[in-house]
Amino acid sequence: MTDDDGDNKGLIGRLRSLLPPRWRGGAVVPVVRLSGTIGAVTPLRPGLSLAGVSKTLERAFATRSAKAVALVINSPGGSPVQSHQIYSRIRQLAAEKKIPVLVFVEDVAASGGYMIACAGDEIFCDPSSIVGSIGVVGGTFGFTELIKKVGIERRVYTSGENKSQLDPFLPENPDDVARLKAIQRAIHDGFIALVKKSRGTRLKGEEDYLFTGEYWAGERAVKLGLADALGDLRTILRARYGEKVRMPVIAPAAGLLSNLAGRKPGAGAMIGSAGFADDLISALETRAIWARYGL
Repeated sequence: MTDDDGDNKGLIGRLRSLLPPRWRGGAVVPVVRLSGTIGAVTPLRPGLSLAGVSKTLERAFATRSAKAVALVINSPGGSPVQSHQIYSRIRQLAAEKKIPVLVFVEDVAASGGYMIACAGDEIFCDPSSIVGSIGVVGGTFGFTELIKKVGIERRVYTSGENKSQLDPFLPENPDDVARLKAIQRAIHDGFIALVKKSRGTRLKGEEDYLFTGEYWAGERAVKLGLADALGDLRTILRARYGEKVRMPVIAPAAGLLSNLAGRKPGAGAMIGSAGFADDLISALETRAIWARYGL
C-alpha cells in the first residue's frame, strides 16, 4: 500500500464522520442508562421516575434504523409504582416500534430495578452483578418510648378511625400491621406475575426460592433464568450486530431537573432551610437502599 492509499483512506474516514449517522454504515443500537433509586427524586439524590425518563426512552426508540434499544440498568429498586410505570412504557414503545430491548445490568438490578430489567427481551449481566430481590419491603421507626422519656404528649385528631395507622409516635397496632402486610402481598403477587410473564419458561428455580426477596450474583441469576447470559454491552452488541455497530448514548435533555422544587440540580437546599432536613433524610434513605446489597 502506498502513502497515497493511506492518505485516501484517512480522508474518506474524515469525510464519513461528517455524514449524518444513518449514512455512515453499520447497525445502530441506541443506549439508555437507567441508574439510581426509583421514585426517590431530590436535588441531593436524583433518582428514576417515569416523568424523568419517558422523553429519553421515546428518543431512543425513535432513533432511525435502530436494530434494538439497549438499556443499561444500575438500580437497587424503590417505588413499585414508578418501577411498573417505567416497565410498562418500555414495553409499549417496543411494541409500537417493533424492535427488541436488550438489558445490561451493571452493579445491581434488584427489586424495582429488576422489575424494569424484565422489560428487556433479553437480560445480560456481569458475573458480579446483583440480580433479583423479587419482594416488597416497607419500614418505619417507633418513637413511643422516646417521647415518654422526653415528656412529650402526642395529640392526633382524625375524622377516620384508620387515618392515623402506623403513626411512629403511637404504639404499634396489630390490625394496622395486618392491613399493611395485605397490601404488600398484593403488590408482591403482581411483581411475581410480571416476572413470570416476562421470563416465562426461562425461569428454572422453584417459586418458594425465586420469589422470597433473595438476590444472587450474575452467574447464579443466569442459571435460575432471571438473566439470559453473562456479558457486557460492547461485546454483546458487536457480536450480534457487527464490529461497526454504533451505540449512541441517549442522555436526558439538559436542565431536566433544573426546576425541581424551584432549585437548580445539585444545589440542594441551604443548611437550615425548610427543605434541607427532608433532602438529607431522603439521601440517607437512598444510601440505605443501596446498602442492602453491599453497595
